[in-house]
Amino acid sequence: MTTETTGATGLSTHIQRLLTRVRSFDSRRSWPWDTALTLFWTAVALVDASGGWRNTAPDPTVPARLVVTLSLLLTLPLYLRRRSPTAVLAVMACAALVSAASGAFLQACYLQLIPLFHIALTRRPRALLWAAALLVPPLVTGAVRFPRGSWDQHVVPTLWGYALVALLGVAVRSRKDHTAALVDRARRLEIERDQEVRLAAAAERTRIAREMHDIIGHNLAVITGLADGGRYAAAKHPERAAQALDAIGTTSREALAELRRLLGVLRDDEQEATRGPQPTLADLDTLITGVRNAGLPVRLDLQDAPTPQPLTPGAQLTVYRTVQEALTNTLKHAGEGARATVLLTYTPHEVRADITNTGASTTDTQGLDRPQGQGLTGMRERAALYDGTLESGPLPTGGWLVRLRIPREGSPS
Repeated sequence: MTTETTGATGLSTHIQRLLTRVRSFDSRRSWPWDTALTLFWTAVALVDASGGWRNTAPDPTVPARLVVTLSLLLTLPLYLRRRSPTAVLAVMACAALVSAASGAFLQACYLQLIPLFHIALTRRPRALLWAAALLVPPLVTGAVRFPRGSWDQHVVPTLWGYALVALLGVAVRSRKDHTAALVDRARRLEIERDQEVRLAAAAERTRIAREMHDIIGHNLAVITGLADGGRYAAAKHPERAAQALDAIGTTSREALAELRRLLGVLRDDEQEATRGPQPTLADLDTLITGVRNAGLPVRLDLQDAPTPQPLTPGAQLTVYRTVQEALTNTLKHAGEGARATVLLTYTPHEVRADITNTGASTTDTQGLDRPQGQGLTGMRERAALYDGTLESGPLPTGGWLVRLRIPREGSPS
């Protein structure tokens, strides 16, 4: 880009900014500009009324008092041209009609173009018909009373001038309407984007709260079971107490690592976030081993397990978290002597996870349906994300059942 081009671009930008400031000032305080314009044209008209009008008048004997009066009627109403352009044009048209009939033919009659422009700019197109009805009679009157050559030499050129000004007003109005439509559309898009951002933020908060609930709830339940078992074993079997403490340390470190990974994605600098892989079905053995170490006997059964894994990583995480939540609630609420079974069944259409236990079977003791709880609600929300379902309830023979169904990818839900 040359220096001349850069300078021209800078000058154009400066002019645009200046025009924007002028328009902004005019929209906020219109009276200074209206007053200045009205006084300017009034002064010009009065100067013409002092004698210059006779140079073009068919009848130079028109009384000066009438000329001054008509000049004022053709200029002073301009102050109200924005508020009532049709009324202003009506007053000026009456003065123009008297001017044409008397033979004064004042040049100030051309100031009717100003309210005509405002009519085209701010009123409906139908208003231009009323404007034409006001502008034509003075022209026809002057052409009939004081003919100069062909009558159309006086009427047609002036009508063309009126038409061009009206078209200019319509064009400016169309551009303003288009600009206003663009601004309105941009505003709506901005509102929609803000709503999408808020919805995305709410969904992310819900996801993080669900993950934290699963991580903290499960690991604390495991740690509590290990601590209780270590306390009873400390007196007779110190080595088992040491094993329990080791297991508590391992579980605590794993929980902290998961929390750091989860909370790391909230940092402004994504490079600082440690993004480890999410648990999958392959991690169920590790999960169940930790629960067993906490004192809950758990049996894992797999039926018709396919290769490779039949679910997406997100769906596998849902199965993992459901098993984790069900076993955590068993640890906390099933009571002593409880046992749990995790049965994974793979069919051509779905993957089903049945988690049962032999503990207390009341809703309150299982803790899944408490209004303040997040467990069952979170599991149902997870399942719904993958067109799955979650059922839970007491078993007829005692104990509790949590059943998760998730459709296989590509199968009808």
